[in-house]
Amino acid sequence: MGNGIVVGDRLSRLGNQRDWVWRGWQVRYTFLRPTSPGRSDHPPLLFLHGFGSALTQWHENLLPLSQSHTVYALDLVGFGASEKAAAPYKVGFWVEQVYEFWRTFIQRPIVLVGHSLGALVALTAAAMHPDMVERLVLLTLPAARQELLPQRIQAVVGEVESLFATPLLITPLLYLIRRPRVIRAVLRSIYINQERVTEELVQNFLLPGYDRGAANVLYRLTKARTQNDFSFRTKDLLSQVQIPILLLWGKDDRVIPLDWGQQLPPLNPKIKLVIIPNAGHCPYDECADCVNGEIQSWLGLADQQFNI
Repeated sequence: MGNGIVVGDRLSRLGNQRDWVWRGWQVRYTFLRPTSPGRSDHPPLLFLHGFGSALTQWHENLLPLSQSHTVYALDLVGFGASEKAAAPYKVGFWVEQVYEFWRTFIQRPIVLVGHSLGALVALTAAAMHPDMVERLVLLTLPAARQELLPQRIQAVVGEVESLFATPLLITPLLYLIRRPRVIRAVLRSIYINQERVTEELVQNFLLPGYDRGAANVLYRLTKARTQNDFSFRTKDLLSQVQIPILLLWGKDDRVIPLDWGQQLPPLNPKIKLVIIPNAGHCPYDECADCVNGEIQSWLGLADQQFNI
């Protein structure tokens, strides 16, 4: 079971946290109702976090966006305060989790908001379940593995990578990375705005690594990421989805460079790319007011712009 510990004033901004049992696994989620009256007709928003993160990453976004929309956020199985299950960790697996959550709690078309891995899950969910999603907000959308490596070397690279994806190596790696100074150093290499790398942020990344089953999850994730069937090709998915897409990208992203993001709008005329200045891989936190404003503005204009 996840520890679910969140400290400080962020707790009040994360809404009403609850646990849901999906396929026998405990899943953490949260929700907030609109703070402004008469907004229940607006589509709900469902937030999906990035790799290694949790719903706590949205602490600067959920409350402001709940002023006009019902807002949900979900810890994907294996992350955050959700169970560290012995599960088949692939994008399609998390899509099934998201779809069942939607069927259980929402049952009306939504705006899916995803960051990094969560953006890839959101895009895949929109392609596989068009009845669920009416708009997408994607923050730093990654490429699929098979888009990053030439086909002629994919098999060889996969064999080499699999040599390192073993329990004998993963367990010591987990002991290394669940040290505060290591997490802090990694976050500082990712964040452009260093002031946002607080001790509370470090703890939010650190604590799930102490949950039962965390080492097994890291092993399964590492092994799954070496396989081409971990996800569909991102460019193929974008060409399939026929709903409005807001694509937000930190100008100085060091994890998924902007060069990749600028290749995506030509694939689909319904993509709007917005570059967030003074931000890296985590613009939702580094420039939260800017990101919130872009989402609110786009949601207000999307009906007219795309004739939904």
